Amino acid sequence: MRFIDSHCHLDFKEFDDDRAQCIANAQALGVTHCVVPGVSLAQSNKLLTFTKQYPTTYIGAGLHPYFLEQHQEQHIDELGDLIAANRQTLVAVGECGLDRSVGELEKQQRLFEAHIALANESQLPLIVHHRQSHDLIAAAFKRCPPKFGGVIHAFSGSQQVAESYIKAGFKLGVGGTITYPRAQKTQQALRHVGVEHLLLETDAPSMPLCGYQGRRNTPERLPKVFLALAELLQRQDYHALSEQLYLNCLAFLRK
Repeated sequence: MRFIDSHCHLDFKEFDDDRAQCIANAQALGVTHCVVPGVSLAQSNKLLTFTKQYPTTYIGAGLHPYFLEQHQEQHIDELGDLIAANRQTLVAVGECGLDRSVGELEKQQRLFEAHIALANESQLPLIVHHRQSHDLIAAAFKRCPPKFGGVIHAFSGSQQVAESYIKAGFKLGVGGTITYPRAQKTQQALRHVGVEHLLLETDAPSMPLCGYQGRRNTPERLPKVFLALAELLQRQDYHALSEQLYLNCLAFLRK
């Protein structure tokens, strides 16, 4: 079986001591590639070098709402210049999105809709972060409709919300969230959408699986996410399911 981790932050400092070993360990378990999103202007620039050093990574460029205080108004224009100059290297615009836990929602909304416009202009998909913000993202999509889809990272929500994203051309990122008993609404939603709309992810070093709380998450745990999804969907044809999910990610990446 082969897998792609559609969302992990391998460039974060948590991997500084053993990054190459983590990648090798994941590859030994069938994780052939990892998608590393951008979270700030400076870090997005650094990813251009990072992906050359670690050629099994794909990269995005974006301004994550968690780092809102770092984002200056001119950064979105500079991000546009970065994307235009590196269109062949980047696979997505993002990580971007809306997060009610951060505050300054007007600034977040301006930046998010600017990301959508950049994705439309560069003909790239979006990597979208959400937190208590499905309604705000839906409103942004109405004002500035994304033309090339993308992925809703770490999807959690109802079947109705899931279907609205799929209708807008997005796939749903499935990670460690589904391994927790409290995630019944999300589990129910994933049971009722077609597997062709799903991607696997770890969000390493964050979003640990149930039983691994307090520990660094890594792409090595992606097969465990896969097994949890297979159990949730009551699929015993592991090879067929893993191949479908792999091809889903290639379609998202346009590879």
